[in-house]
Amino acid sequence: MSPHPVIAVAGLGIESSTFSPARTDAPAFHPLRGDDVLTRYPFLAPGRPLREAADWRGTLVGKALPGGMVTAAAYADLTDELLHGLSRLGPVHGLWYDIHGAMTVEGVDDAEAELLRRIREITGPDTIISASMDLHGNVSRELAHRTDLITCYRMAPHEDAMETKERAARNLVHHLTSGAPRPVKAWIPVPVLLAGEQTSTRIEPAKSVYAAVAEVEATDGVTDAAIWVGYAWADEPRNRAAVVVTGSSADAVTTGAERLARGFWKARHDFDFVAPTGTLQECLDAALASRKRPYFISDTGDNPTAGGAGDVTWGLQQVLARPEFKDPTGPVVIYASLPGPAAVDTAVQAGVGATVTVTAGAEVDDRHAGPLTLTGVVHAIRHGDQHAVTEAVLRVGSVYVILTRLRKPYHCEHDFTDLELAPREADLVLVKIGYLEPELFAMAADWKMALTPGGVDQDLPRLGHRRIRRPMFPFDREMPDPDLTARLIPSSDEELTGPDE
Repeated sequence: MSPHPVIAVAGLGIESSTFSPARTDAPAFHPLRGDDVLTRYPFLAPGRPLREAADWRGTLVGKALPGGMVTAAAYADLTDELLHGLSRLGPVHGLWYDIHGAMTVEGVDDAEAELLRRIREITGPDTIISASMDLHGNVSRELAHRTDLITCYRMAPHEDAMETKERAARNLVHHLTSGAPRPVKAWIPVPVLLAGEQTSTRIEPAKSVYAAVAEVEATDGVTDAAIWVGYAWADEPRNRAAVVVTGSSADAVTTGAERLARGFWKARHDFDFVAPTGTLQECLDAALASRKRPYFISDTGDNPTAGGAGDVTWGLQQVLARPEFKDPTGPVVIYASLPGPAAVDTAVQAGVGATVTVTAGAEVDDRHAGPLTLTGVVHAIRHGDQHAVTEAVLRVGSVYVILTRLRKPYHCEHDFTDLELAPREADLVLVKIGYLEPELFAMAADWKMALTPGGVDQDLPRLGHRRIRRPMFPFDREMPDPDLTARLIPSSDEELTGPDE
């Protein structure tokens, strides 16, 4: 094999909640094309060793904020363009498939595997494909079959996201330049489906479960090892945990995969939320009684980074109804956030310092509460955000409500300070989020997770899954032990037979 193999880069990534009424269109993916694709990855910058080790060719890579199902039209447009770009490249030795693994498309099951099937029609079976994924993705037997190398994040929150992508690219280059035979793949589905907030690697048992991944990877004959928790807020047969170990030795990958699968299954009853939980009112009571500041509360049910619509008004209604926050001299509260394009327009037109009455929210998800009317003082306005487009802060009593043109996650301190807000000096910060992202986690003197309604409700049985494979823990808590024997998955140039189980 040439020391400079030709490698294509392609992929679409999103978490899609089937329990949200929202839909995701093509522009939400902010697709990059051609050479611009490579600018997504610092390790592929000109002059970097990995960049110089291969001839990298971008096709199309798009990543969207988690949201509702992708429309059939958006999927068709993006995949057709990706495939057309790939076909124009001519023969490629390898392809790096940069995906999330939880994309649900109208009328399509296992969308990532289906796209990869079509990619294989262009590249042929001999092209080596390496996939990088989120650990909250789903690995069906079909997806494992279509790939040669596959890996995922090992941390939740995902502080190792770029490290994982680099590992997938590096493993691919190493395989193409070493002359090694096609990797052996051991796949084990694990009938467990838990929310990310119950499987954070910050705490046990996930901390130890994932620590074993590196130990398996270090085994002779193993190239990579991975555990997927799966995506809890979609209802497809593929939604469950999974283990895949790849390498040169069938015995090594089989032994490693079974060790990881048994460890995950054994720990299933020990998984718990990464923070104390309660109803929103219980969390507010605890925050007001505490002297720790700032006190963070996660409004979990409408978390836009898990697939929530982001415009559920239920949580903010509960906050504004509290008498403690009616007066401007009350405890300082920051609430992030609520989409309301018309409300933002009104605030922008009135200007900072003006008092306005606006209505926002529940344009997409009105199942739990209707649009919310607010009267307050415009505190700040900001234009040009990648996700929100325009943001406006309205002070209602002692609550600073962040309103956005489009939904936006608030994960970093500058997300607040850019809006003339001081989260470190606030009494309470309420964020539509699950587990706190690293900057917020470091900032919080204390925090709780409020179990609120929405498209990514943490009470999974309450959502009403109908299509997942049963029995499944925790839906069937007393289910018998499953078969955790490793399945050796054939290469993509070999026939895949038998049920996906």
